[in-house]
Amino acid sequence: MPSLSEAYRGNPVHVLHHKHPDFNSLQELPESYAWSTTHVDDHDHTCSNNSMKESVPVIDLNDPNASKLIGHACKTWGVYQVVNHGIPISLLDDIHWLAQTLFSLPSHQKLKAARSPDGVSGYGLARISSFFPKLMWSEGFTILGSPLEHFQNLWPQDYDKYCDIVVQYDETMKKLAGKLMWLMLESLGITKEDLKWAGSKGQFEKACAALQLNSYPSCPDPDRAMGLAPHTDSTLLTILYQNNISGLQVQRDGSGWVTVPPLPGALVINVGDLLHILSNGLYPSVLHRVLVNRTRQRFSVAYLYGPQPNVEICPHAKLVGPTQPPLYRSVTWNEYLGTKAKHFNKALSSVRVCTPINGLFDVNESHKKVVACKWAR
Repeated sequence: MPSLSEAYRGNPVHVLHHKHPDFNSLQELPESYAWSTTHVDDHDHTCSNNSMKESVPVIDLNDPNASKLIGHACKTWGVYQVVNHGIPISLLDDIHWLAQTLFSLPSHQKLKAARSPDGVSGYGLARISSFFPKLMWSEGFTILGSPLEHFQNLWPQDYDKYCDIVVQYDETMKKLAGKLMWLMLESLGITKEDLKWAGSKGQFEKACAALQLNSYPSCPDPDRAMGLAPHTDSTLLTILYQNNISGLQVQRDGSGWVTVPPLPGALVINVGDLLHILSNGLYPSVLHRVLVNRTRQRFSVAYLYGPQPNVEICPHAKLVGPTQPPLYRSVTWNEYLGTKAKHFNKALSSVRVCTPINGLFDVNESHKKVVACKWAR
C-alpha cells in the first residue's frame, strides 16, 4: 500500500534559499525575506469596519445543533472554532511546551533533525516555500509516524517524554477528527452507511494524519514579512491549536483577509481540499495565511487529517444528480499530494471536470467520459 511518505518523496521540495537562519540574531529583515507590499497588503485590514462586523464562527460541540451550525460555517466560511471539544487543556499546554522547547534549541541542534528534500518528517522550511520567490518568517517541524529517531537526535537523554506527548496528542486528536468528520458529513446528509471507507464501525480506523509544529519568531519588520503564505490544506480537515498570539487569517469573499482570534481553549477547524472534493464544492477549502509581529513569538500545532492514502475521494453520490453533476474527478490522497506539489493552489482546478457557467454546467471535452462514468454510479 502506498504511503504518504512515498507521495512526498516522489515530489521533493527544491528551495533556492535553503539555509536555516537564526531568527533571534537578525536585527534587520534580510532581502530574501522581504515581500512586496502587494503580498503583505492587509496587516491592518481587520481593523476595517467590514471585518470588525464579521468573525469566524465559534461552535460549542455540546450544542444539540452543532452539526447544523458546523454545516453553515463550512458552507459560508470554510473554517470555524470549537469549544467544549473534550481535549484536556493540560494536553494543549504540553504540546505547546514541546513546540516552544523544540524551537528554542540552538540552530545547530535543530539541524540534527533536518528534513531531507524528499522527506516529510523533521525540521525545515514550509514545503510551499518552493512556490514563492521570497522566504517565510517561520520554522516548522513535521511529524509523520513516530518522532523517535528525530527526537533522539534533539534530546538524546530524555526523548521519551517528548515522544509520549506526541503519541498522546495524536491519539486524542484522531478521535476528535473522527467526531468532527461525522458532524460535517451529517450536515451534508451523509450517514455511516454511505461511506464505506470509514470502516465497519464508522470510526475512520485507517485514517492518516501528520502533525505540524510551527514557530513564528518576532520580526524586525513585520509589515514586509510573511509568516506563512496564502494556501489551502490538502486534507479532509485540519485541527489547529494556536497560542494566545494573533496571526492566522482566512480569506472570505467580500471581506478580504479576516483574523482568526486566539480564544482560550478553542481549536480552529478548517476545511481541506479533499473535503471540498467530497462535498462537491459545497464546503470550500479555505485560503489562509499567517502574519508575524514585532515583539512576540507565535506557536501553533496543526493536525493534518486525511483518509487512508489509497482511498479514492470523489463527490459523494448523495450530492450529485441530474442538475448537479460531479465537479471533480476521483483522487487518492497520495495522488492529490503529488498534484498539489506540482500545481500548488491550482491543484483543485486541475482535478475539476465540470465548471458552473451562469448557473449551468459546462463539461470540459477531455473529461466528459470521466463525468459520465461517475454519474452512472
